[in-house]
Amino acid sequence: MPHPSTPPPAARIALVGDRSPGVLAHTRIPALLDAPARRDGPVLDAYWIPTPDAEPAGSLTGFDAVWLVPGSPYRSEAGAVAAVRTAREQGIPFLGTCGGFQHALLEFARNVCGLTDVGHAENHPETGDPLIVPLACSLRGHEGAVEVAAGSLAERVLGAERTVERYRCSYGPSPDRLDVLRAHGMRFSGVDAGGTGKGVEAAGTGRALADRRNEVRIAELPGHPFFLATLFQPELAGDGIRPHPLIRALATAAEAHAAERAALPY
Repeated sequence: MPHPSTPPPAARIALVGDRSPGVLAHTRIPALLDAPARRDGPVLDAYWIPTPDAEPAGSLTGFDAVWLVPGSPYRSEAGAVAAVRTAREQGIPFLGTCGGFQHALLEFARNVCGLTDVGHAENHPETGDPLIVPLACSLRGHEGAVEVAAGSLAERVLGAERTVERYRCSYGPSPDRLDVLRAHGMRFSGVDAGGTGKGVEAAGTGRALADRRNEVRIAELPGHPFFLATLFQPELAGDGIRPHPLIRALATAAEAHAAERAALPY
């Protein structure tokens, strides 16, 4: 065991995605992960893992968090799904944003709900059983309000029951499948709050809560140490230097996981 005076080890974060200078989120992530250390917070070692490299078993061994970053369609859908499964089954803190949200739902549907044939319409337009489908109205470049469930992990992390977030996506989950995912333990803790943000059309006053219940924006897994997925991109919040609360929470969860690993007997 480490000596009490030994500094805690740096938390290792796997950034699973196909890094590109043309993806704004990718250019912002390094500074966002450096920010906690500059404020006496967790020291993070981030490693980019291309999606094909995430596919083999054991490829994410030794990491303290997995962040499935935006940038879909990924080079390897199988690698993206495998990264989610590893984090879910091994209790590794997980954050999935934009495409990461979509593939977190895909993994859960296939491997927990038994919907082995569901697909992603962006990756496979010909799929006969799509779980991830084109949104009725694209959210690409939009900003919108999200209603967050009281008592959820998302609400504790965000510190509020309402938030305004930025999007760059055109795909989301089919409403027809959400109840199956709910029945197997996934919690949809954030939904569209009625289109009150910039760039999103305001809904009519008669819009039913049941409709918004199907326009999900945040998913989490109760019982997992830290598992959050968002259709919006917290990477795009603010000036790109001060991290969004979700990113700070992932860093804290990764630090705790690193400390637990260091305390394990060899």
